[in-house]
Amino acid sequence: MNYYPAFLNLQGKKVVVVGGGKVAERKALTLRKAGADVTVISPLLTGRLRKEKEAKRIRHISRAYRPGDLKDSFLVIAATDSPEVNTKVAEDAPGLLNVVDMPSECNFIAPSIVKRGPLVFAISTGGTSPAFAKAVRKEIEKLYGTVFSDYLGFVKALRSRAIEEIANKAARKKFLKSLASGDMPDTLRRNGLDAVTQSVLARFRKLTGEKL
Repeated sequence: MNYYPAFLNLQGKKVVVVGGGKVAERKALTLRKAGADVTVISPLLTGRLRKEKEAKRIRHISRAYRPGDLKDSFLVIAATDSPEVNTKVAEDAPGLLNVVDMPSECNFIAPSIVKRGPLVFAISTGGTSPAFAKAVRKEIEKLYGTVFSDYLGFVKALRSRAIEEIANKAARKKFLKSLASGDMPDTLRRNGLDAVTQSVLARFRKLTGEKL
């Protein structure tokens, strides 16, 4: 089966996770971080999910799944240890559906993710080999460390200033392009964040006339 890669805006969207174990925990936490309004349906919860419930970061329906529980849901995850329950959830789901370990029941699959601030890598083999996708993810994690998250935070702040403070349009365009030049990843790995940001700031100050 072929899949179309996409990133979903889940801000405020109703998302239901059926199941309360470790897999459901991982799914629920990831969805909450994406801004979804997460409801977990399960008689039992992991310790982490209980803490999320107590902090009112997720909703919890403390019982087994029932027909009607998915009304108005934008996205559903079936993550119980019962194939029968998961199949029933799949039959009832009104929209986007992912059934853990049952790709034939899904209308979308979740890729393996590496996140470095706003930089996100999504890795998938389309269900052919999740283990291979995991191996590739580990390679990317090594190649793109947390320095990239820090650098992009720096770029975001400086970009706003450059738009306001570099009057010459051509110079501004050239400067902004240099922040994402093709050799920047290697430069960050080789020289480190401090050296790179100081060099960028020196060029910025020269363009704006700001005193060092």
